[in-house]
Formats: sequence, C-alpha cells, structure tokens
Amino acid sequence: MQGTRKFLVFLGSQVPSRGCCQQKVKNIDKVLIANRGEIACRVIRSAKKLGIKTVAVYSEADQNSLHVAMADEAFLVGPAPSQQSYLQKDKIIEIAKISGAQAIHPGYGFLSENTEFAQLCEEKGMAFIGPPATAIRDMGIKSTSKYIMAAAGVPVIQGYHGEDQSDAVLKAEAEKIGYPVMIKAVRGGGGKGMRIAMSPEEFETQLDSARREAVKSFGDDVMLIERFVQRPRHVEVQVFGDKYGNCVYLFERDCSVQRRHQKIIEEAPAPGLSMETRRQLGEAAVKAAKAVNYVGAGTVEFIYDSKTGEFFFMEMNTRLQVEHPITEMVTGTDLVEWQLKIAAGERLPMLQDQITLTGHAFEARIYAEDPAGGFLPGAGPLRYLNTPPSASDVRIETGVRQGDEVSVHYDPMIAKLVVWGDDRSSALRKLRSRLSEYNISGLSTNINFLLDLSAHPSFTSADVHTDFIPEHYNTLFPTKVVSDELLCKAAVSLILEEQAAARQAQLQTADPFSPFISHPGFAVNMLLSRRIELKIGETAYTVEVQHKPDGSFFVVLPSGKDCHVKAQLHRQGNVTHLKAEISGHISQSTVLVTDSGVTLFEEDGSHTFCLPELKYMAEKSKALMSEGDAVAPMPGVVEKLLVSEGQYVKAGDPLVVLIAMKMEYVIRAPKDGLVKQILYNPGASVGKNKPLVHFEE
Repeated sequence: MQGTRKFLVFLGSQVPSRGCCQQKVKNIDKVLIANRGEIACRVIRSAKKLGIKTVAVYSEADQNSLHVAMADEAFLVGPAPSQQSYLQKDKIIEIAKISGAQAIHPGYGFLSENTEFAQLCEEKGMAFIGPPATAIRDMGIKSTSKYIMAAAGVPVIQGYHGEDQSDAVLKAEAEKIGYPVMIKAVRGGGGKGMRIAMSPEEFETQLDSARREAVKSFGDDVMLIERFVQRPRHVEVQVFGDKYGNCVYLFERDCSVQRRHQKIIEEAPAPGLSMETRRQLGEAAVKAAKAVNYVGAGTVEFIYDSKTGEFFFMEMNTRLQVEHPITEMVTGTDLVEWQLKIAAGERLPMLQDQITLTGHAFEARIYAEDPAGGFLPGAGPLRYLNTPPSASDVRIETGVRQGDEVSVHYDPMIAKLVVWGDDRSSALRKLRSRLSEYNISGLSTNINFLLDLSAHPSFTSADVHTDFIPEHYNTLFPTKVVSDELLCKAAVSLILEEQAAARQAQLQTADPFSPFISHPGFAVNMLLSRRIELKIGETAYTVEVQHKPDGSFFVVLPSGKDCHVKAQLHRQGNVTHLKAEISGHISQSTVLVTDSGVTLFEEDGSHTFCLPELKYMAEKSKALMSEGDAVAPMPGVVEKLLVSEGQYVKAGDPLVVLIAMKMEYVIRAPKDGLVKQILYNPGASVGKNKPLVHFEE
C-alpha cells in the first residue's frame, strides 16, 4: 500500500533462547480490532503510530461511537447484544478477510481468551494478536493451570483440584485444608462462581450457590477448594513472551481494592514490597509463562499474604489487561506496540536487564454506577463531559465523548484515568487533583467515591487488601453535610444563568413587543427577591436570595445564617466557571446549570442540586406507578420472565431477570400479591426506576 510503512523491522539485538529456529516475519499493514470502546481506541492509536491501517467492527448500538470514527474503516457486525455481534467469531473472521487485514487484535473481554477463536484465526491464516490457543486453553481452566504451575515450581496455594466432585469429598477436602476456604468454579472469572465458607456449617450452602452461578455463567459446575487467605492483596505481574522462547516481566501491579471481586483502582509498582520479593514475583511469573510456551502480553495473578510475605499463583490472564497503562507509565513502554511487533514475528524489544522501574502510577476506573446503591451499574447519555487535559504524566483512556450513550449492553466503564508521579505520594495527590477535574453529568458515576477512597487514611498509607471496601464501608460512605457555601453557590448560579440567558434573548430578539426590548433593565435585575428550593436526594433546602443594586446578592440560608455574595460566571469553551466571594471568602468552581437543577464540581467531587418537579409531572409519575410495584433498580434489558399475569406471589419471589452491563439481576416481589400486569417482554429495554410488574393485593 502506497504511503504505509510496512511492519517488517526485525530487531536483531536479541539472541534467541532455547535454540529456537528462526521465525518468519509477517507483513502486517492492516489490523482488525475485534472489540469496542476504550480498548479499541487504545489499539488504534498505537497501530497508527506504527503506520498500520485499522479496521473496526461495530454493533448497531455503536454505529456513531468513537472507535468507529478513529478507525480507517469500519464494518457492521450485528445487533446490540454482544452475543449477536462482538462474539460472532465466523463473521469477524469474514470481515477481516474482506477488509484485507492480516491480523486481529481481540482487546480484552469478548473473544480475547476464547480458545476456539484463536484457533480459528490460525486456521484461516490470520495472525491472532495474543498467545497460542494451547496457552489460552491450559490457563483457562483453573484446575489444569494449578497442576501446570505446581509442576513448573510456581508457588500454588494449598487446595483440592480433583475430579471427584461429590459433596462429601469436597467437604472432606475443605476440612483437610482448614477453614476458611474458597470455593471456586474451575472456569470462573470476574468473581462469578466464587464463594467463601468460613465454617463447616455454611460449606454446603455456599457450594450450592457457587455451583448454580457457575452453571449459569460458564455452563460448568466443576469446583475447586482452596485455602482462603484473609485480608490478602491481589498482586499481578505483567509478562511478555516472543516466538523465540524469550520471556520478560515488566514488574507488578497492586489491584487489591475491588468491588464484587472486580478491580476499581490499581497502582504500579505494588507498595511496600522489597526488591527481593519483587524479583521473586517476576521470576515466578516468567516460569508460569514459559510453562505454557507463552507468546505476547499476559498477566500472572498472585495472592499475596501481607502477614507472612508469601505469594501464591491464582490465575493467568492470557490477554492484555485493562490496567496495562500503569505498567507502561512506570516502564516507559507501549505494550500494544510490543503486541503488534511480536505478532509480526519480531523478537522482544527489550531484555530483562534493560527494563527499568521509574516512579509510581495509579489507574482509576471511572464507571457509570451508583456506589452508595451497592455499585449498581447505570446507563444513559453523557450530557456533559469535561476531562482534565492529557499530558505525559496524565492519560485518559476512553471510548466516549460528550453526547455519547453508555449502553446497557456493555461494560459500564466510561474511562480510565491514569497518572504518574515521582513517588507514590506525589502520584496519589495528582490522581485526586485530576479526579476532581473529571466532570460528568447525565448519569451517576463513581468519581466522588474514588475521591473519597483515594483520600482514605488507610489507602494513603498503602494498607490495602481485597476486603478494603467492606472493612471501611462506614468511612467510605459517610453521611455528607451540605455546606452553607455550596447552597449559596447553587442558588446564585441559577440566577446568574437566568440573567445570562435573558441578556442573550435581549440581543437576539426582533420582537418589538418583547419585554427584553421594552425594559432594558429587566435582563439585569430580573426578580429583586427569590425563594429557591433545592434538593439533594430526598432533602430539600429553601434559600432566599435578594438582588442588590450593585449586582451582589444577599442570601438567607435554611439555617438562618445570611451571607453577602458577589459572583460572576465565565464561559470558556465547554466549561462554565463560577467565581464567588461569600462573606469575604473567594473561591472558584466549575458549574453546570440545566433545566432540572445545578451541579457544582468542587475539589471533593460533584454536588447536584435538583429543582422541584413540576406538580403535573409528579402526578403523572405517581399515576404510572402503584405503591409496591416491582421496579428496575437500574437501566437494563429484560432477559427472562419468571411469572405470568394472574399468578399469586409472595414477597421475595423472583419475578424478572434483568441484564445490565453484562451482569444478571433477579428482581423480586416487594410484597405478597397477584400479578396484575407485566409491563415488559423479554428483550425489551427498561429505564431506571421504571415499573416492571403491577400488583393487586
């Protein structure tokens, strides 16, 4: 192709190990990305840097998405549900052939660890940018991987991985190991099919629960039993192998702080480890990778016992990890570029002694979810989005723009905020500062929670473990007091925004009877006195505002306190800044005023004040929902109906299975009653707080 740099460079500085034969360097000048969103955008950036053309695939829900806009060309792969689009192996291979792509990058999730897809790529003469199918297979089944690791001399936690799956044998093995024990599906992942039994009395109940979830998620109820390390850390090592037997580690990441067994914030390197422990972890990870002839990017995950300093192999993720950017930040590498080079048949760009560790990095995953509501996922439009500026020490990995929709069909992650500092404390300060600059409106996010988490004393002192959030729940979710200063700013922002709109109307109107023409001062003074009702959650605050002749405000707060306020709004592109002097204290905020209320973005996070719902709208909402109806706690898609109209149910009985952001939720009856009406059929999309089932007592 004219003007495209062919990917043919062979790095001759490496000496092949284990006497491997020479590998043929492949010509990769076009790659198909079998994924969507943030990771697709990430791969496209590195490919373009290397002069490689990119092909995107997209579902009907993603036609106008960022990864489609960034790619050189894009093909529709199917309807919105991933089973009908991004998981269609044959169709993706067909698109790759049609487009002329020589390689497929699977990203993470979807088909990235699918043995059959990796094998199919090989059979069709397509380079799969990942490990061999055999490595995915061997590491994909937990019991198999444990046997391989033990044989390779990698530390493996005490446990039972046998074929006899009878209740009696599993319980007897648990007794041998000693409680507490972890019950885990051999094909598990993402926390599914995993339960902890603290005592013999609850073993069978937890075993049954793990089996049911494993069958539903993986179609397999085979379990393993392992010693459960209390307050463990989750430490993982980035490894990279080439086709010549070379393998290196790029140090470790700590991913201990999780919710629902899923990571929420990661850092590199893991704090508090000695260089000797770091070396031992890295060498154990390389042993693990070499045991399955690993090629490409992979992550070996370990359980780390802070009390004893022991570490044990947990599993290997045979793909690029979500948190790979923090490794790139501390090692000065581009791991996607490495993936493309290795897939083309080149040797590793660096030997082990050339890889250095510099500084500290954090990654915060910004999700559309409600942390205070049990981290339930959300969906909807990103009506307002303003991010901190990118820099050499600040990366924003995202696949969305303002106005885009966070879909119920896919993962609720909006972005990853990645920062680097000279040391942990400076990186952490930078993380909190940039989080406060990440302003989103239109749906619930976890940004405020991430700010509280990153400022928690135990987190700042690096006292982290996998039960961090449950242990510190009360301090991570404190009852927040709305300050007088926030109420002043919110009320005054509303009035200033109204004044600005009136001035604009005065300039634009051609109506000679317009009040803006007849009364030039109207746009400035508006109403001399206002009572404004603001709500946060269920709490309402009434604020009285008087407009003074000099343009300032006299504000009387619900507490009875009064404040003298001077304030002005200043717009800069997409951002509106509020500069306010309140009783002598001057501060600046970012502010967003909408028809429904006002949001203030402060150093400690966002604060949204809602205006009262109009009476006729409130009555309409009440008419649509009967007291006690079953409602959707989050936006989602109805997967299955478990009741029918006319059926009598008791409180707690399952009614509807709702799928939201790749997770399954069972909606249960809130009371005893007769199912009068089912409002949605399977496959229908439903919004948050929408009634699903009407009851008749």
